Amino acid sequence: MPLHVTDVTHRLVSSSAGRIHLVEQGSGPLVLLVHGFPESWYSWRRQLPVLAAAGYRAVALDVRGYGRSSKPADTGTYRMLDLVEDNAEVVHALGEESAVIIGHDWGATIAANSALLRPEVFRAVGLLSVPYTPRGGPRPSEVFAQMGGDEEFYVSYFQQPGRAEAEIEPDVRGWLAGFYAALSGDTMPGPGAPDPHFVSRGGMLRDRFPAGRLPAWLDDGDLDVYAEEFERTGLTAALNRYRNMDRDWEDLAVFDGAPVTQPSVFIGGRLDASTTWLADAINAYPATLPGLVSSHLLDDCGHFIQQERPVEVNQILTEWLAALPA
Repeated sequence: MPLHVTDVTHRLVSSSAGRIHLVEQGSGPLVLLVHGFPESWYSWRRQLPVLAAAGYRAVALDVRGYGRSSKPADTGTYRMLDLVEDNAEVVHALGEESAVIIGHDWGATIAANSALLRPEVFRAVGLLSVPYTPRGGPRPSEVFAQMGGDEEFYVSYFQQPGRAEAEIEPDVRGWLAGFYAALSGDTMPGPGAPDPHFVSRGGMLRDRFPAGRLPAWLDDGDLDVYAEEFERTGLTAALNRYRNMDRDWEDLAVFDGAPVTQPSVFIGGRLDASTTWLADAINAYPATLPGLVSSHLLDDCGHFIQQERPVEVNQILTEWLAALPA
């Protein structure tokens, strides 16, 4: 592991998944950091020391199915309700009653739902890259199936058991390098190039990845950390998050259209498809995030925002945290 990840404490805590691995730095009010796909606690390596220096107990976890956390065999155990409970159990296992929760990518959706379902535990929520969109509309799989015309949307591709694994696992390191490059601001395909979020019929997702370049935020050592974890664990447990979206839609029906009312902050990349496709969700924040303190779109920035632009992200987060009610 790269030597610059220092002064952190690794620990395992019990949860309904079995165990959750987390990495901790600092003392003070608890800030729980939740990663996305295909990442790990290591995605927060540039936030942990800054939050600790600002007076917080910063804790980055491996989401159920990732890294050293448990990987239940049943696909249905990766539903949103289970991941929310994991987060609440981590807070209590650390001897705390409440926490601020911050998430990136899938972690942003998990964080928003944690705040929605367990407001007594999660007193504020930070969302990176993926805007909050309340539960509603048609069944997700039906929506995704209609996207792309003759091409297939990546979520539909990921939802078919074994299919993405067959593409990724023969060359985990190469696939991850291409995926990260495809969604990063400095290496993503230019305007007019085939969209890497879609798969040609009979093709693979990696067919549209940039070749031969790593984004500036990712060096060979960082890529090794991610690749070694996924080579050890495989990809099925991580991909099971995508395979539960219809279950989530059913489980969360009682929360249809519900706002997240706690103090919140949103940070997105202006070049990220998550913010361009979901621009209407950002515009709806006065209704869906009535506690929103501030919303930010960073110029020339792609999807992996806290790694691409750590200085700006850290400044926004520490200023937001400092202004929260005690």
